[in-house]
Amino acid sequence: MHRLTNQVRPYAWGARTAIPRLLGTEPDGRPQAELWLGAHHGAPSTAHCEDGPRPLPGLIAENPHRVLGRRTAERFGGRLPFLLKVLAAEEPLSLQVHPDASRARAGFEAEERAGIPLDAPHRNYRDPHHKPELLLALEPFEALSGFREPSAAHADLSGLTCELAVSLRADLALPDTHAALRSALTRLLTLPEDGRGRLISEFVCEWSASGGHGPHRGIVADLAARYPGDPGAVAALLLNRVALRPGQALFLPAGNMHAYLQGTAVEVMASSDNVLRAGLTRKHVDAPELLDVVDFSVLPIPYARPDHLEGRREFRPAAPEFALHEIGPGRITAHLPGEGPTVVLALHGQVELVAEVGQGLTLQRGESVFVQADSGPIKVEGHGHVVAATVGDR
Repeated sequence: MHRLTNQVRPYAWGARTAIPRLLGTEPDGRPQAELWLGAHHGAPSTAHCEDGPRPLPGLIAENPHRVLGRRTAERFGGRLPFLLKVLAAEEPLSLQVHPDASRARAGFEAEERAGIPLDAPHRNYRDPHHKPELLLALEPFEALSGFREPSAAHADLSGLTCELAVSLRADLALPDTHAALRSALTRLLTLPEDGRGRLISEFVCEWSASGGHGPHRGIVADLAARYPGDPGAVAALLLNRVALRPGQALFLPAGNMHAYLQGTAVEVMASSDNVLRAGLTRKHVDAPELLDVVDFSVLPIPYARPDHLEGRREFRPAAPEFALHEIGPGRITAHLPGEGPTVVLALHGQVELVAEVGQGLTLQRGESVFVQADSGPIKVEGHGHVVAATVGDR
């Protein structure tokens, strides 16, 4: 078992106190959006070994069969297949979607052949992997996720007479739900540049003056104020509004259009940073690529339901790269599976980790550890609240 030092990503939408509070550090007044725990090249963790600290990717590369386990190493090409994060959003994240595995691989290879630098602002694919993700709320958390019935959005637009509202109602009235949603989103993402600001401003003004309708009443005006002229503020009307209570979770597969609005949560995902953005951002938006990736199906809100096993809650969605385990809060005694590598994070309290091989380690609030596959199953005891990420396959 190796204690970890992890990197914080200072994205502009991040909260200023949530992650410092977890880590026991002083806020510096700047946003601290995400704490990354894993081996992704964008912000790899440092593992503290007996012979000194080293980047976690380097530790894995020295002996992937021992560190990851033979099956995990061979299936995922010698890399840690998951990434654990703490996400603290004070402002909305971009409206976005993630590609499936084949699209990510093809897109990455095409951009490599084109010679586009990995850090280029207009690059879509920064690695050849997909990015399904699971989010577990640690406090009340607001999000937009997945498309709702076009008829619901159509009803919310009733009575509006501005040009954009009339056009969107016509799109949403199409009899096929996929066609209706595709037509509406395509319209918003391809508004003519010389008229976009006027069309969106007229819509937002009329929407606000009418008092709005339905569950999106205050969202459109708020998003439009944060991102003037951004079509993502209007596109929010096409999506389900989601309010998670602490302990509730969402699973977001490839193609799911979503935006996190506010709150603190734990995320676990396939180790990738591929994001295609539709709006609510000042970053690159590639409308044609995004429209090819989006799943326009109308589906229920994708809540993730846990199994209750051996003193823990276990989330195993349809993603082979990861599973998420929650232990506590309160007095806890539980065992974590030992088929592969594990990353453990203490959210509060103090717990003891004891590996099958006999190694022990104490974790307190904000501390984390990487457990090699050759340590075997881990016993967790103490009083606190712990999350752990493992490989998804049983």
